[in-house]
Amino acid sequence: MSREQNRTRVVVVGGGPGGYPAAFYAADLGMDVTLVDLEENPGGVCLYRGCIPSKALLHAAKVLHDAKEAEHFGITFPKPQVDLEKLRAWKEGVVSRMTGGLGQMRSLKRVAGVRGRGRFLGASQLSVEKEDGSTETLDFDAAILASGSRPTSIPLFEIGSERILDSTGALELREIPKRLLVVGGGYIGLEMTSVYAAIGSKVTVVEMMPQLLPGADKDLVTHLAKSIARDTEKILLSTKVVEVKEQKSGVKVTFEDKAGQRSSEVFDNVLVSIGRRPNSEDLGLENTQVVVNKRGFVEIDAQRRTAEPSIFAIGDVAGDPMLAHKATHEGLAAVEAIAGKKTIFDKLAVPAVVFTDPEVAWTGITETEAKSQKLEIRVAKFPWSASGRATTLERNDGVTKIIAEKDSERILGVGITGVNAGDLIAEATLAIEMGATVSDLMLTVHPHPTLSETLMESAEVYHGHSAHFFTKR
Repeated sequence: MSREQNRTRVVVVGGGPGGYPAAFYAADLGMDVTLVDLEENPGGVCLYRGCIPSKALLHAAKVLHDAKEAEHFGITFPKPQVDLEKLRAWKEGVVSRMTGGLGQMRSLKRVAGVRGRGRFLGASQLSVEKEDGSTETLDFDAAILASGSRPTSIPLFEIGSERILDSTGALELREIPKRLLVVGGGYIGLEMTSVYAAIGSKVTVVEMMPQLLPGADKDLVTHLAKSIARDTEKILLSTKVVEVKEQKSGVKVTFEDKAGQRSSEVFDNVLVSIGRRPNSEDLGLENTQVVVNKRGFVEIDAQRRTAEPSIFAIGDVAGDPMLAHKATHEGLAAVEAIAGKKTIFDKLAVPAVVFTDPEVAWTGITETEAKSQKLEIRVAKFPWSASGRATTLERNDGVTKIIAEKDSERILGVGITGVNAGDLIAEATLAIEMGATVSDLMLTVHPHPTLSETLMESAEVYHGHSAHFFTKR
């Protein structure tokens, strides 16, 4: 085994949406940077096996849905046919273009790339095991750990069957199962439900909690739940899987509901989407002072610095929420700390988006969280049934709501369900970060007719004088 030794100012371990922006920013600030990752080009799970391929497939699902719904306003198409091989190739092409572009950007920014698995040898040294079996040792002044996360596995489903899929396997689109069971009603499970239901699978969703998207407010989930119920064969809430057995005809799954009643069904495939766990093992952290908590997250301070002063951690490995955009901003904060700038990661709001149809998005505090914290709040909602733009789109299945501090009117949180909710939530996030009040939002002129108006109109509802929705004083 050959060994090389080099020195770098900053080494970034992991090339995902936290790692590569951190590496690029450090290079922009004039630092000598090395990016260590298993893939040839930056991108991480998000670009290769997560955010981007799933959104590409969700776009295809939306096209199929829109073609069907166009009948309501007098436009009909021949029944769409899904060419699975072509769809898969298109999805992979999207991934290839984006990761290839990042590879070019890495070169332009003169960030050194080392392909392999990194392990810390100490507080200032990293060993990288390459694909060819050789080892490269990097001496560094500062390191940013951005090793990400992976799908959570449960022994119950580890039966050695190719019919059991995780989110990565589901995105490969090997086939269109006639009957698919999705275990987990969170955002990954529901996004994959939307894709497979659109391309022809009969999908059943099982969720242990009493509602889909357990982390979101119930009133935001209502419209989505109706859509999912319409497009799927069955939704089983407050239900758990107690037994999984493979047989010739498929996978036999036994369910148990909240009353203790059991029933069994056979599915062609089972997609297990019950969350993700941090990649904090096998990184050599035991050779440093870095602390890993009981949940597997690396403990960090406001600058994203670990207990080892020279090592920072960002993204999924550093704690909830496990969101790509949170990882990106944490990476920027860590780089600025390394550069000696006075900076911390201190966001009032980190938006979350579920890219189903309709989309569900929220930012800041949820109504459920506010009530559990016994905050004095007022809530205002504007239904999209009263939105002119939503009506022209034949998409009244939405709502926009504001959660505000009762006395000051300061906006604490916003939730949106509807078409393009993920794009609309950014304005609300800025409002929270800037300390805006409901009146500030109400007095901001929004273009008409647009979906963005629903934010302004929910602010008007808050003050009891909406032009398009009757409110009781």
